[in-house]
Amino acid sequence: MAEQGSKNLKVAIVGSGLIGQNWAMIFAGAGYQPCLFDVDEGQLSRALEGTRQTLSKYEKEGQLRGKGTASEQADRIKGTNSLQECLDGAFYVQECVPENLDLKKKVFGEMDSLATDDMILASSSSCLCASSFAADLKHKQNTLVAHPVNPPYFLPLVEIVPAEFTCPEVAKKTRSLMEEIGQSPITLKYECRGFALNRIQYACINECWNMYKTGLLSAEDIDKICTDGLGLRYAIIGPLETMHLNANGIKDYCERYAQGAVEVQKETFHPLPVMYDTETAEKIEQELQSTLPLEKLQDRRVWRDGMLAGLAKYKNDSNK
Repeated sequence: MAEQGSKNLKVAIVGSGLIGQNWAMIFAGAGYQPCLFDVDEGQLSRALEGTRQTLSKYEKEGQLRGKGTASEQADRIKGTNSLQECLDGAFYVQECVPENLDLKKKVFGEMDSLATDDMILASSSSCLCASSFAADLKHKQNTLVAHPVNPPYFLPLVEIVPAEFTCPEVAKKTRSLMEEIGQSPITLKYECRGFALNRIQYACINECWNMYKTGLLSAEDIDKICTDGLGLRYAIIGPLETMHLNANGIKDYCERYAQGAVEVQKETFHPLPVMYDTETAEKIEQELQSTLPLEKLQDRRVWRDGMLAGLAKYKNDSNK
């Protein structure tokens, strides 16, 4: 928990969409003073009011993170339409603009011209590596990716992805900061497109897509594999520990099951990459709409976040 005193508590959040709002609430709950930036004055006003209302809602539901009341946390969050004002005095910047390479190049170029030599410039990018938009910056050694998982307020994982030119100390400081504010960081040893989480997620989606396309299972039953099977397990332990526990250690698991796994893959896996085609998507959507029509998606997202909040609280309480 950050404390007042000589320590610099200001962080800059560039982009006031939902991810930016989540970052602001997380930092505010940890005692920092986040400043949200957006060129759209209307969006910025909605974001500031949205964070206040959301924190109040979380407080009423027993889901508020950090210390202090919802009102106290909301008061720590400021907003501005001036990028210079947003970055002025900040030691850490979290960029949260849409996943568009040209836009990120533009935003990082503008931040670079305002940054100090010791300011960390982190991107929330989910697939784009820092080398694709920061290689020509004056302060490129201070840039990296700090990719959150949506919604980051309840899903604490953050992928820290340094570029080849990122100073190792910057990656180390970013990881320490993420741990301090209650997130759960992992650090990739080198850049790769899609980082780690999306590579695992895409592998899962690929097999789900192939099973549906070949008529093996309905969309509902495919999702059940995770919600009533793998997902419950992986919420507690990961796939490598699963292997370790499902035999007398992971070496024993491989000696028992590796050949069988290879045979299954040879017989059922499809060549990569798997294209998520419109024809199959339309069929899946038709099935999903019978229980979850498009106009109900926002209600379902709210339900999802509530369930994730409960799971996060249970895991946190269980680990104390």
